[in-house]
Amino acid sequence: MSVEPVILIEHLYKEYQTDAGAVPVLNDVALSVMPGEFVAIMGPSGSGKSTFMNILGCLDIPTSGRYLLNGRDVSAQSPDELANLRNQVIGFVFQGFNLLPRASIEDNVALPLIYRGADRGERIARAGEMLEKVGLAGHRHSHPNQISGGQQQRVAIARALVNQPRLILADEPTGNLDTHTSEEIMALFRELNQRDGITIVLVTHEPDIAASAQRLVRLADGRIVYDGPMSLAHAAIEAPA
Repeated sequence: MSVEPVILIEHLYKEYQTDAGAVPVLNDVALSVMPGEFVAIMGPSGSGKSTFMNILGCLDIPTSGRYLLNGRDVSAQSPDELANLRNQVIGFVFQGFNLLPRASIEDNVALPLIYRGADRGERIARAGEMLEKVGLAGHRHSHPNQISGGQQQRVAIARALVNQPRLILADEPTGNLDTHTSEEIMALFRELNQRDGITIVLVTHEPDIAASAQRLVRLADGRIVYDGPMSLAHAAIEAPA
C-alpha cells in the first residue's frame, strides 16, 4: 500500500497585483513532503519563502498550480473547509509565540480545541498531556509573562501539538531566542520528529538551525534551486540567507 505525501505541490505560481502590474513571487514550484520528514526551507530575503510558507499553511492561495494537503485539493475547499483543514492537519509555530497574555498557559495550549468543540474536561486533559510532552507540566496555571522566552516557545509548540496534527509548520521558531535556548527548542523538534513521527517543515535563515533537518529546500528568486539531503547541502546552506 503506497503512502501519500502530506504535502504535494505541482507547478505552483504566485503573483501579487500592484499599481505597476503583476509582481511574481513564486515561479513553477514543485514539492513533495512525505510523512515523517523534517524539511528546512531557506532562502535570501525576497526569495518567496514567507509567501510559500503562507500557502503551505493555507493562509494564502496560489495564483495557479495544484496543492494537495493530506490528499485534499486546497483550491477546492471553501473558507470554512480550509479553516477545518488547517485546524485538523497543521500545527503552527511562529517566531513571536502568539500567546494570549491574559490566559493561563493551560488555556493557551487548549485554544485550538475550542474550535473543534471539545468540552472543558477534554481541553484540560489534552493541554496537560502536551505540557508534559514539552516539559512544562508544572507551569499550567502560570501566565506567559511569568515564564521565559524559551518556555513560551515550548507552550506554542504544545499548542501546535494539541490537535495531534500530521504536520507542524514552524516559521523562524528560534528567531527571538538566544543560542542555548534555540538549541533546546531544536532538540525538542528533533524528538517530536524522530520519536512521534510528526512531519516538520521549518523556515529559517540560520544554517545551524536548518542543520537539524534531514532535508533542505532552498529558494531563490521564487524558484527551488536546491532540494535534497542536508548531508549534501553544504554549498546551498552556506549561501547568504
